[in-house]
Amino acid sequence: MLTTGDPAPPFSLRTPDGEERSGIDGEYDRRLLIFFETDCPTCHLTFSYLEKLATIPGAADRMLAVSQDNAAMTREFLRGLRTPIPTVLDAELQVSQAYDPLAVPTLFLLDGAGRILQTMTAFDKTELNAIAAEICRSAGAVPFPLAGPHDGNPAAKPGCTSRHLEPRADDAAAAPALNLHRAIGARASRIELAEDLDAIEYCLEAGFDALPVVPPTAERVERMLRATPHAPDEVIARIPPNYGLATVEKIAANAVMAGCKPEMMRVLLPLIRAACDERFNLHGAQATTHFAAPLIVLNGPIRNELGFNCGRNLFSNVARANSTLGRAFQLALTNIGGAAPIDMSTLGNPGKFSFCIGENEETSPWEPFHVENGFSADQSAVTLFAAEPPRGVSEHNARTGRPILEAICRSLVTVFSYRLCMAFEAFVILCPEHVRTLHRDGFTKATVREFLFENTGVPLRAYESEDAEGAQYRAMYQTVSILGEPCYRKFASPTQIRIFVAGGGAGKFSAVLGSWATGPRGSQVVTYPVL
Repeated sequence: MLTTGDPAPPFSLRTPDGEERSGIDGEYDRRLLIFFETDCPTCHLTFSYLEKLATIPGAADRMLAVSQDNAAMTREFLRGLRTPIPTVLDAELQVSQAYDPLAVPTLFLLDGAGRILQTMTAFDKTELNAIAAEICRSAGAVPFPLAGPHDGNPAAKPGCTSRHLEPRADDAAAAPALNLHRAIGARASRIELAEDLDAIEYCLEAGFDALPVVPPTAERVERMLRATPHAPDEVIARIPPNYGLATVEKIAANAVMAGCKPEMMRVLLPLIRAACDERFNLHGAQATTHFAAPLIVLNGPIRNELGFNCGRNLFSNVARANSTLGRAFQLALTNIGGAAPIDMSTLGNPGKFSFCIGENEETSPWEPFHVENGFSADQSAVTLFAAEPPRGVSEHNARTGRPILEAICRSLVTVFSYRLCMAFEAFVILCPEHVRTLHRDGFTKATVREFLFENTGVPLRAYESEDAEGAQYRAMYQTVSILGEPCYRKFASPTQIRIFVAGGGAGKFSAVLGSWATGPRGSQVVTYPVL
């Protein structure tokens, strides 16, 4: 593969419409060549950013995409872009052989003399931002971060083998790509109902939800759309398992059905992006036989602006904001993503109707969760966690902090399964009365987390009846002494225990919510800004 400092071979290829274009253009001091395949998901992902770059005046003139597929497949690929990018066909792969990319997408940034300044193979946000900055400067525009950290896409993603390195096959037999990053989608379908047909009953029969919904009439959806600057056909994400195109209009329709106010679109759009972040693994959380349901946690000014409940009756249906946002989210997962058929949960979770809370920042002496995770206090944020139902922790007799935390440890040890350790996380919801006692006793969020980590473990005697199993765990788990008894440590790290302050001011009831499987193979907690 050609690399930095190499001269780029000149070439001339035709566009899908038959126009001839040169690959090396000395008119500009920067030129970007993009080698791609139409059936490569990472190529689709990369183009979702490149088309944003192409909107900068003069940037598209400095870009040339080189398709390794035929004209029909390339035209279909380009139909998914809102902003055109000049594209030529290298179906015979002669130019690909000359540049020799190991994978697609591969980007070659050239100087005015046709020498390679930088390359990017596969997808990497840092490298892509650096290349975009060079194109912006060349076009006389102020560089900007093309790929941000909270846009629903991973920081990096492997590509596909370049077509010229694959065994040759007939293009007609090639399967079309699942375009996970299409910029625009079809408008929502319109259904005309007979005057004597009850709209609510129709929605129930159609399977929009198991509960009655607000009929999503064109007028109601339009009112919802007026609350967002996004175009109705803009794709916010593709929702698994069916990877349905979650356009702004379709999300708005589900928001109407849930009873959301129009201003809730401000939260719902980043929430859908967060759910489709690969780290969260929505597909896995939906398909597991476990209890998990996505728990939504709100932080920042948005809680008060839109009326989210952070206090008494926290997990109940006492606030329109919590209930309708949680329900709109679940409706979108079902109606756009097709979640219902793959939900294999043995017993389920009532949180699958609506599972949305806010942190009670006003009653907390500690910094809020989103501030712990790098956001400013005045930045609103939404967090997603694949959670079990709450386990109540009632401790009314404690006069100091330690007995409260010991009671929570007894609940934490049962997360997921009493005799399984290290692979799970937990959210600990501390009520204001417990927090006041802990704070008075000198505890901080960090020392609470450390105490819970150090004092939560499964006694070795829990495994004594099964010697083979006990030997297996002795090889896997760390043995520690807790209250004078040898135990296996429940959590791998203090960071697997997340602390929130929420609930009503009266009553010494806190809660523990365990996780489904965590880490890269499970579901990771994600936090997104609400703009």
